[in-house]
Amino acid sequence: MADVIMRPISRLLVANRGEIARRIQRTAHRMGIGTVAVYADGDAGAPHVREADAAVALRGRSSADTYLRIDKLLQACHDTGADAVHPGYGFLSENAGFAQAVIDAGLTWVGPTPQAIRGIGDKLAAKRLMQTVGVPTLQAHELTEGEDPLPAAQRIGYPVLIKAAAGGGGRGMRVVPTPADLPQAIAAARREATAAFGNGTVFLERWLAHSRHVEIQILGDAHGNLVHLFERECSIQRRHQKIIEEAPSPALDAELRARMGEAALLAARAIGYRSAGTVEFLLSGREFFFLEVNTRLQVEHPVTEAITGLDLVREQLRVAQGEPLGYGQADLRIDGHAIEARLCAENPAQDFLPTPGRIEVWEPARGEGVRIDDGIESGSEVAIEFDPMIAKVIVRAPTRREAAARLARVLETSRLQGIVSNRDFLVATLRTPEFLAGDTTTDFIERVAPAPVRALPEGQLALAAIGAALHQRAANRAAARVLRSLPAGFRNSVMPPERVVFGLGERRLAVEYRALRDGDLEVGLDGRQRRVRVLQADARGIAFEADGLRLSLAITVSGERHLVHGPFGDLELQRQSRFPAAGGAPFTGGLKAPMPGRVLAVAVQPGQTVAKGDLLLVLEAMKMEHRITAPTAGRIDSVRVTEGEQVANGALLIQLDEHKE
Repeated sequence: MADVIMRPISRLLVANRGEIARRIQRTAHRMGIGTVAVYADGDAGAPHVREADAAVALRGRSSADTYLRIDKLLQACHDTGADAVHPGYGFLSENAGFAQAVIDAGLTWVGPTPQAIRGIGDKLAAKRLMQTVGVPTLQAHELTEGEDPLPAAQRIGYPVLIKAAAGGGGRGMRVVPTPADLPQAIAAARREATAAFGNGTVFLERWLAHSRHVEIQILGDAHGNLVHLFERECSIQRRHQKIIEEAPSPALDAELRARMGEAALLAARAIGYRSAGTVEFLLSGREFFFLEVNTRLQVEHPVTEAITGLDLVREQLRVAQGEPLGYGQADLRIDGHAIEARLCAENPAQDFLPTPGRIEVWEPARGEGVRIDDGIESGSEVAIEFDPMIAKVIVRAPTRREAAARLARVLETSRLQGIVSNRDFLVATLRTPEFLAGDTTTDFIERVAPAPVRALPEGQLALAAIGAALHQRAANRAAARVLRSLPAGFRNSVMPPERVVFGLGERRLAVEYRALRDGDLEVGLDGRQRRVRVLQADARGIAFEADGLRLSLAITVSGERHLVHGPFGDLELQRQSRFPAAGGAPFTGGLKAPMPGRVLAVAVQPGQTVAKGDLLLVLEAMKMEHRITAPTAGRIDSVRVTEGEQVANGALLIQLDEHKE
């Protein structure tokens, strides 16, 4: 092996955004390395920009105009004196052309060689390579343009999986149950793959139902040293994208772990791998099959760090500088259990539709063994242009059951308000008997169906509404310009009680209160009277005692929205106007845009008759496709959008007349 040249890094440009940019910057700073952030227009105020030593505007809003522009990233290196580039994950992290361009510019690339990225980046080529070195693979077939896919799908068997050859992350992937669904699914997968990776090549692969997604973390240096850092299980997925990951896997014993680890090292040696990477497998019983190699840091790398004590970004930077690992496989041990949950701006009750918007409050819970990797703060805007993941919450504990319990509690008691998120769904998943038993297969969500939203007990809901009403009462009193010393609601004669009405979905909560002579209040809600004493109330929240039960609530008011946080978690109450505006019934056909996005395809035309569930059009938002289907049978009166058009949230897409035959 040729001598390795040591190349110390003095200033690192992180070609990414959000939580991963912050996470890389933290380690670089601990190592005495300066950092450079880059940002799109919408990220100008983001934490990763403020926390870097220097920051460069990439001028643009979309990924294509910013984080995917190699020329702009190299210019940023030149302008700031950066001598190395870390790509993070996503964007250009697995782009061999970018890696080569960085090296050709005389800079240090923090990652595997361009040759390794290129050699393993095409999933079909990777499968063929794995077969030559003895790593088990699944039956697959590449689809050429214009080819009839039905014969190949029939040979493989249904359900069949469509996958993008040039990328991962669940994009360009579809499970097809029947031949009738195949053409439409292939077209959608090609569109999504082209948008995400610039390459619409897809292939068919055998689909293993009730399997597990288990991956092996690998790490190599330029001196020929190569180790694996054990496994992660990532079977809890929606839309083929991971949302809960853990290490170690509850399905592996020492013998199976050793076999899978050795297979991963075989794969890594076949491409001369160095830096951090991941070899992904499907596990069915005690059989496992190669899926792909991710030539980058994974989103879920913190769980591996938690059980091994290694900082994988530090190891990447050390390897990039030419340092040897300094340890071997025998030096590595698993210590404890770690679970990660991905907090996403999406609505599980509406098929995980993205929910971009403003985060009014973000106050994550802390504690022993808790790690928060986030790219947001109170006041952050979640943009439609990027992935919906906003934070990762990781907990390490001595046992798996304890890690799950603590993670659920940390999620539940963190304050995340202003947008709809998948937080309640994650908590419900972690507390299911199936998860706690380790019954975590890739069909977990469909099979177990965790509750998408939390149903708050009536007593807690009542106390939250009472707290919000009395908090508003205190705010009114503080804002009064005269007679401030009088208690709010004071009357010198018998008058009806004060009344505040909150909305929670379709429900109305009418809180009535009256001041008593001793300073307490008599509060009524849903036919029950409570004696309440306010202990403290200010802009941050309220503390009160209701019938002897003491409770403290943090409350943020944004317009008519009362964002309540207490021991039960988060709750958003909408204060109802005392004088509601007149107006007709809202449009309820379900044909308005559920989020801002771009129209990828229109499947109907005016005058066409449709059945309930028929595809009407396809929207792209947050790097994923979303199907808009007919909520009822009827006839298309008009199509209000065209392919390629950018639409706002709530924009009318299609007018459907359900009364016409």
